[in-house]
Parts: sequence; structure tokens; C-alpha cells
Amino acid sequence: MLGESKLPEFDWTGFIADNIVMLIYLVGVLVIIFLVWLLRKINHRVFKKIKKKHKEIHFHFLERLISAVIIIAGIVLVFAMFGGFDSIWKTLLGGTAIISAVLAFVAQDAIKDVLGGLMISIYRPFELGNRIVLEDGTAGIVKDITMRHVVLQGVDSQVLVIPNSKLNAMKLINYSYQVGYRSAQFNFNVAYGTDVELAMSVIKNAIMSSEYSIPGLMIDGERQYADVYFMAYEDSSLRLTTTVFYEPGNRTEVVTSDINVRVNQALAEHHIEIPFQYVNVITKQENA
Repeated sequence: MLGESKLPEFDWTGFIADNIVMLIYLVGVLVIIFLVWLLRKINHRVFKKIKKKHKEIHFHFLERLISAVIIIAGIVLVFAMFGGFDSIWKTLLGGTAIISAVLAFVAQDAIKDVLGGLMISIYRPFELGNRIVLEDGTAGIVKDITMRHVVLQGVDSQVLVIPNSKLNAMKLINYSYQVGYRSAQFNFNVAYGTDVELAMSVIKNAIMSSEYSIPGLMIDGERQYADVYFMAYEDSSLRLTTTVFYEPGNRTEVVTSDINVRVNQALAEHHIEIPFQYVNVITKQENA
């Protein structure tokens, strides 16, 4: 038909030939990304099995350290594949003194925290579940360690995140040092008007009756159970708090359930009310 024109066919062969190097690079990047993902997955699964039997803090830090090394190695491989790593490295080394100073200033805190975490994981002044008190009075139960921070659960239920470098430089008291005990914090709420001294005694006796609870505080050369403390006035109740120590072989959820059941039964037997949260609404009628 007159006037009809055909679109030129796309030359896939020529396109591939002209861009073969770029396609190879793209495939290489995808392979590196996959390998990084796979190695981190393997690393997580291996340490997950290890941590089921060993609760030591250095395994938690080592897992995160290896994961970071895998990511950094992947980034280096990508730059090396494109031939850009050498130029970047030369630029960093041959840059001005100002740039070097800025980079050093930005990275110094991160490097200090990583090295501090490494020292903590090697010398192990505390383990997960240990209750520690720092020289500034900060107290809590060790919950986790990352590349840069140690996570504590405070006695007032706050989560405290402390840089590894600062914690590594502090003096601290560890109430569970090298004894292998784990600990968990428990909060119990009782109604206003409750005999607080009686409630604290009932709770402590209930905890001591548990087959999982063990004396974990060293006081005057003897291992003793932790006391119960009156910590706060809340909206509808009084909050009592204590720490329970138990063997690392026992599952935390089993210990928690057993303690809660025993305390609930003991409070009921002594007619100590566990209140519901409520709000008093007062309405005022105006005279017509």
C-alpha cells in the first residue's frame, strides 16, 4: 500500500555487542548482592543455633561483626569490579588534610564503639541477663549488644542504650559476675490502699517458692533472693518491682509464666487486689 512505512527492526545483536561489558558488570553486581544476602543468612542461622546452647555475650557481638564484614566485603568487590576501588582509595589517601581530618572526626566515635564492643566481647565483664550498676548510678539488666551499643533494661522499665566505648571505660558492679545466672525484671501492680509491706513480702515468698527461681544477689558473702521494691504511683495502682534470677538452661517464657501464676495466686489468697485501669468521670448539672 502506498504511503505505508515500516519501523526499523531493533538490532538486539548490535545492542548486546555494544553493551556486553556493561551487562557483564550488571550480572556481576547482582551475583555479589546475592552472595552477600546468602552469607548473611547463613551467618544468622549458624549463630542462632549456637546461641540456643551458649548465651555468652561475645556470640551476639561476633554475629553482628561478621555480618558487617560481609557487607563491607561486598561493597569493596563492587568497586573493584568496576575498577573504581583503586581510584577511590588513592583519592582518600591523597586528599587534602582538611578532608582527612573531617573523615577522621566523623568516624572516630563509630570506631571507638566498635573497638569498645570488641573489648567487651573478649573480656566479658558481663553477660546477657546480668544485672549491672554503672559508676554514674545507672542500673539495669543487659538485654543485647550491637556493634555500637549495649542495651539495658532499667528498673523503671526504660530501655537504656549506652555506647560501647563509654561503657567499656566505666567502672561497674555486676551482681552475677561469672556465676552463669540469668535474670528478668518483674512488675506487679496492686491497688491503692494496699498494705505495701505485706504485698512485697507476699510477692517475694511466692517467687522463692518457684522451682525456677534461685538466689542470685551476693550480699555479705551469701547468695540471696532480690528484694521487692515500691517503684511508682501509677494512674490506678502502685507498681512493685523485683528481679528474678534463674538458670540459663530454663526458657524465659516458662520462668515468667511460673512466677506470674504463683504471684497471682499468692495475692489472691491474701486478698490483695490487682486493679483494673479505670477513669472516674464526674458530671456537673447546672441549675436551670
